[in-house]
Amino acid sequence: MNKEFNRFAGTDSYITSPELRHVVNVSMALYRPLLVKGEPGTGKTLLAHAIAQDLGLELLTWNVKSTSKAVDGLYVYDTVQRLQDSRFGDHDVSDIRKYIKLGPLGRALTSEKVVVLLIDEIDKADLEFPNDLLHELDTMEFSVVETGDQYKAKQRPVVIITSNAEKELPDPFLRRCIFHYIQFPDEELMTQIVRVHHPDVEKKMLEQCLQKFYWLRDQTALRKRPSTSELIDWIGALIAAGIPRKQIVDEIPFLGTLLKKPEDIEAVEQGTSSRARSRGLWR
Repeated sequence: MNKEFNRFAGTDSYITSPELRHVVNVSMALYRPLLVKGEPGTGKTLLAHAIAQDLGLELLTWNVKSTSKAVDGLYVYDTVQRLQDSRFGDHDVSDIRKYIKLGPLGRALTSEKVVVLLIDEIDKADLEFPNDLLHELDTMEFSVVETGDQYKAKQRPVVIITSNAEKELPDPFLRRCIFHYIQFPDEELMTQIVRVHHPDVEKKMLEQCLQKFYWLRDQTALRKRPSTSELIDWIGALIAAGIPRKQIVDEIPFLGTLLKKPEDIEAVEQGTSSRARSRGLWR
């Protein structure tokens, strides 16, 4: 493991399981990218932020889009700006290097210090995108075609890659990564997570909220189950409105804070009726 940083142990605001902490440290020890999958709201993106905070490293983020190309993460040649400067004649356009702008991966590979590089939602790009990154992630070097300049990393970045499993990633790419699936938190871990955000929530109140929350997540009729962030928002709304615990026993106030699809809200409202329960749709 790089001697410039210690082992990842989590942060006060990002509660992790022992398995997740272990796999982060394994990926750093082996100098392999860590590919993280999991349900939305399980903290995949926030993991990179927590690593950077805990280890005192700079965080560089590459938010992948459907139009993203691998080379964009290395650098962009701003031909439009060069053309504009040439037209108006008030700039020296002979030096192409002035129009080369490094992307997140390029900045990570040219940094004098170890950084954390987050490649967020890699599965949004086309199928060739991961394969196009193989050389740079393996060799930690790249070249700028327009200038012939070559760069090799002095310090290997800590690379965290997230995926929502929208597309299957190619096998050659997977072989080069350490993989971890973040399981949805159980009630014990979720209690710790909620108390980070709502430290003063009354114990019985929290227990009742968690009971309703996990009951909702168990309903197979839902198209989008509520996630951790929605639970935290819901509890915050209940506290702000002064909703008593007994009311949560009898109903689910502010249901739209937990469920974001009209059909899910309608299904829950129907499902809580005795008629829906008798059909076996809801537990």
